[in-house]
Amino acid sequence: MKTVDIYTDGACSGNPGKGGYGVVMLYNGARKELSAGYRLTTNNRMEVLAVIKALEALKERCRVNLYSDSKYVVDAVTKGWAVKWKANGWKKADKTKALNTDLWERLLELLDFHEVSFIWVKGHADNKENERCDLLARTAIEGGNLLEDKNYKG
Repeated sequence: MKTVDIYTDGACSGNPGKGGYGVVMLYNGARKELSAGYRLTTNNRMEVLAVIKALEALKERCRVNLYSDSKYVVDAVTKGWAVKWKANGWKKADKTKALNTDLWERLLELLDFHEVSFIWVKGHADNKENERCDLLARTAIEGGNLLEDKNYKG
């Protein structure tokens, strides 16, 4: 099985506001970058969507080292929160509704397929690839072709 290193980041100008994601994928000397911007969304949605878009771009089952500066994403997966939210009908431990369930559903399916290790990295701390993801996300926000986040309920 191939091992791929993936860096992801999400950003928003206002929260909610215009948003974007950036992805850097590295495999065996090859590099692929992904990004897109949205008219109205949240930072957390963009953080989760970045991971989804990266994993969906893989053409076969892979072992993935996924680097993210989002505690929301990393903790929800590594601490088992997202799995528990789903098992509890998308309710959190405090019985409130979990947010972004459309994205968590997609991500959990992808995590069942790929072998993903999540690694938290400090944002804006001179990690070259994390900084590149941030630039990709912010550039996507400033672009003229912003998409609609159809499932965002603001």
